[in-house]
Amino acid sequence: MVVHLLEEASGWRATTRVAPTLTVWIARQLIGTPYVAHTLEVNERERLVVNLRQLDCTTYVETVVALTMCVQSGEKTFDAFCRTLQTLRYIGGSEPMYESRLHYFTSWIEDNTRGGICYELQSPEQLFSSVQTVRATYMTDHPERYRMLMADTARLAGIREQQRAITGKTYRYIPQERLGDGEQLRQTIHDGDIIAIITTIGGLDTQHIGIAVWHDDGLHLLNASSIHKQVVEEPMTLQQYLYKHKTMPGIRVVRLGSE
Repeated sequence: MVVHLLEEASGWRATTRVAPTLTVWIARQLIGTPYVAHTLEVNERERLVVNLRQLDCTTYVETVVALTMCVQSGEKTFDAFCRTLQTLRYIGGSEPMYESRLHYFTSWIEDNTRGGICYELQSPEQLFSSVQTVRATYMTDHPERYRMLMADTARLAGIREQQRAITGKTYRYIPQERLGDGEQLRQTIHDGDIIAIITTIGGLDTQHIGIAVWHDDGLHLLNASSIHKQVVEEPMTLQQYLYKHKTMPGIRVVRLGSE
């Protein structure tokens, strides 16, 4: 399936009606894929998991980004896709280890920004009018919820280090009340940007992620949805979606490419 998608995407042409960007075109090819949580927690030892038959919100975004990068670089092989996915998923693209997997999306953003893969938007301040202070403790507070931490508690030390690296850092975000359709928002967020929905759940930095896509009525989200149990192009606007979730006060925005 990976090679088929890479071949199909190589002949992609942007039209406003069909697909605003290559990233959105690829993201739409995975619509209908079943949502399954914890798709990376399937081995006794950490390995690079490639599974396009089942996706959660993070593996969906990683898959879309890896496919986009491969098409842009002209590398259309399964091996190239695996190398790209490993670069996205593990600190510095290192060999797969549970402790080096980028478990928190803030860590994911920072590591892939250092690699020149993406960057985070934090302006204009009229939109990015609120500030998140990261407090990353969830995994070590709740190790019983992670199969591989329960199997080997020695892994907790590496997770604590990853948490310490981002705790206390601040990031500007767009609060839900500023996500109404408008010229400034449309100029700021592009089709294909990564949307990271922040959370008020203690110890976490983000609660959900997806791909931005504009409709006539406003900003929507392509995402692997636990509600719809599959990858969907969310029918309600992103603002409506956040208003329905009390623990989601706003969004951070990440763009592929170098700043």
